[in-house]
Amino acid sequence: MPVGANVHTIVSMPFAENTYIVWRPGRTDALVIDPGLDPGAILDFLQDQGLTPAAILNTHGHADHIAGNEAMKQAFPQAPLLIGVNDAPLLTDAEANLSAPFGIPIVSPEADQLVREGEVVDFAGLPLEVLDVPGHSPGHVVFVLRDAPVLVFGGDVLFREGIGRYDFPGSNGPLLFEGIRTKMYALPEDAVVYPGHGPTTTIGHEKKHNPFVSV
Repeated sequence: MPVGANVHTIVSMPFAENTYIVWRPGRTDALVIDPGLDPGAILDFLQDQGLTPAAILNTHGHADHIAGNEAMKQAFPQAPLLIGVNDAPLLTDAEANLSAPFGIPIVSPEADQLVREGEVVDFAGLPLEVLDVPGHSPGHVVFVLRDAPVLVFGGDVLFREGIGRYDFPGSNGPLLFEGIRTKMYALPEDAVVYPGHGPTTTIGHEKKHNPFVSV
């Protein structure tokens, strides 16, 4: 039986993006989810805790969520980089990943593995189910750990009483709303959502209080 998971958050500025480091108690292998613009803080934490990434996961390809990919791969070349199949082009295209318009073009190494709806990726004793929830970006995915409670690494889909923007190139509001209603809100009420920005929340809280997507 699962013995729980440790989740450590590193917030990188200027976009207050959340990077998550996830590991099972008693183990030294970990996941790094959405390494952002402060890779030094990520590497320092991994060293301090004696952790080695078993995989690097991107929920989507926007620059603030992939900026640390290169540093992670340089430090841990054996750790595969994963992203949804439809967001893979954003990794190497500074226009598409929205960094060039901000004047700080960022690119990432190419992904080692592309993931799709319904797959389970299992690294560091953490089997994560993949949900396709496009709309914020063309190929945004959400990673679901079906522990008790369920943990949801949701990227920029569902925030605490908010949702991801859908006014970017490649965004699609109707798809985002549909994905939240049909996939996110189908998860257990007590599922804990670790979003790409801001504090954690639960599916139950959002179903009752989210002003953008209600039930």
